[in-house]
Formats: sequence, structure tokens, C-alpha cells
Amino acid sequence: MIAMRNAEVSRNTLETKIAVAINLDGTGVSRLNSGVGFFDHMLDQIARHGMMDINVECQGDLHIDAHHTVEDVGIALGQAFSKALGDKKGIRRYAHAYVPLDEALSRVVLDISGRPGLEFDVEFTRARIGEFDVDLVREFFQGFVNHAAITLHIDNLRGKNAHHQAETIFKAFGRALRAAVELDPRMVGIMPSTKGSL
Repeated sequence: MIAMRNAEVSRNTLETKIAVAINLDGTGVSRLNSGVGFFDHMLDQIARHGMMDINVECQGDLHIDAHHTVEDVGIALGQAFSKALGDKKGIRRYAHAYVPLDEALSRVVLDISGRPGLEFDVEFTRARIGEFDVDLVREFFQGFVNHAAITLHIDNLRGKNAHHQAETIFKAFGRALRAAVELDPRMVGIMPSTKGSL
């Protein structure tokens, strides 16, 4: 019998109050209420293309801007991801995905390594998508990486429309994450590392 790979995390600060839940073996269903519409749209891409169930409830200091909300959701989601993944035995560990959307194309490569590291090579064609500051895309992934303890390389290979650029990144991230946490039938009970731990 396969153990359930799900987790819930609450994170409360003077800037945000967040509750997240994740099921790594879900059906791609999400319930998202960050208060930032475009960000919820991007989180939904992770859930749908990662085939993970993700719930996010956040009350943040949006009267200032969306920075704390986006970064702190990344932190809490990274914590929940790490908790849900457990001891990492039997997972594929490495994965990559390329995703196009019209003129835009992004590549995401990751390693469930136990070592946080982010390489983010994205030049957005404009500073804002609606009211959303594109700098916050990197902030989300930095928060996630630091607390999920994964190595993540994100490259937007081409794109003219900033919405398309962002969407291909989040879709590719979801697909790569799904592939990396997938249980490999040839690796049952085996740690995918020569060190014996991740």
C-alpha cells in the first residue's frame, strides 16, 4: 500500500496569514484565494499540469503590494511540498519539461536534491501583467526552492507576450515537478542518491 503524500502547512506573520494544502498524487484540482488574481491563475497551472491538488488561502498586506503574499505563499507551498514528499525513497528525482504557448517557450529542469538552488533566466517583455509585478515570479520560485530544498533551473527561451512567458514557466514547472516526484517501479524503497540520503 502506497502512503498518502499530502501535507498541510500554516504560516502566520505580521505580513501574511497563509494556509496551504498539497496532495502530490491528486487530480489537478485547486482551491486558490491569494487575493492576487493573476497569481492564482499561475498556481492553478502548477496544480493542473502537475496533477497535484493544491489549496491556498492567504490574507496578505495587499494594501502595500503583492510582494509578501507571493513570496510567503512560495515559502509555505515549499514547506508543504517537502513535508508531503517524505523520505523521497523511490522517486524519479530528476525531471525537465518544455512548454510552448503560442510564441513563448520555456524550459524547466529540476532535481529533488535536498539542496536549494535557483537559476532563473527570464527577461520579461514588460514590467507588469495587469497589476501583477513580473519580479514576483522569481520571488515565488525563490521562496519555494528555499523551503522545498530543490535545485531548479528556469529558462524562458523565447516570448513576446509577458503573460505567455509566465504561463509557460508555471506550466513547465508543474509538469517537471510531477515527473520528478513520480514513483519509479524499479526504485521501490530505494533512495535515488549514491549518498544514501537527499
